[in-house]
Amino acid sequence: MPTAREALLDAALAALAGLPWSAVRMVDVAAAAGVSRQTLYNEFGSKEGLARALVRREADAYLQGVEAVLAEPAPPARNLAAVAEWTVAEAGTRPLLRALLTGCWGERLPTPRPARTGARASVVPAQRRADAGVPSPADLLGLARDRAATALGPDDGLLSGSCEVVLRLALSYVVAPEPAATDAQWAPPESWRPTMPTITSVIETIFRVDTTSPRKIMP
Repeated sequence: MPTAREALLDAALAALAGLPWSAVRMVDVAAAAGVSRQTLYNEFGSKEGLARALVRREADAYLQGVEAVLAEPAPPARNLAAVAEWTVAEAGTRPLLRALLTGCWGERLPTPRPARTGARASVVPAQRRADAGVPSPADLLGLARDRAATALGPDDGLLSGSCEVVLRLALSYVVAPEPAATDAQWAPPESWRPTMPTITSVIETIFRVDTTSPRKIMP
């Protein structure tokens, strides 16, 4: 059973599916989560605090997803291709994640404004972390790159760079999806799948695995 905090975040995210953030009301979020409005304010402090927590959770969920994909039993190059594919697919259906990865925050989304200077720190540890700020697109890419490099084995000095190239390849498709996509309807995740054999080949070139050694080397 989700905690009150998770229920409130789920309710806020669900509200965003039909309303711009400016029209989402705290009282409605509390009611949808089945808790009092006071509980909501105790957890997040304000609507801005709720926005920061919502975006922080999305960033954390993305990094956890990267780790889960990398944990699958597969050759490193295939795992990196899977991370790229998964990133594009998730960004296509999760507007908050797309904004985190690209830095493009539309009017409908809760822009993660920093906490006020001098404001009293929240008594809720998770909220203090959210109030500390969310990663920029470059920071998020770097965190994902580091997780990929750690998951794939000892770094010989080139592994991190290879992981970053692959992630930037995925990010380029998030920023500029296929021409058939429109602003109203993002490219469906399946739209990338026909290109995966080619993308995988490129990734295997970027990140060649010496099958007789655990070392990963650039070509």
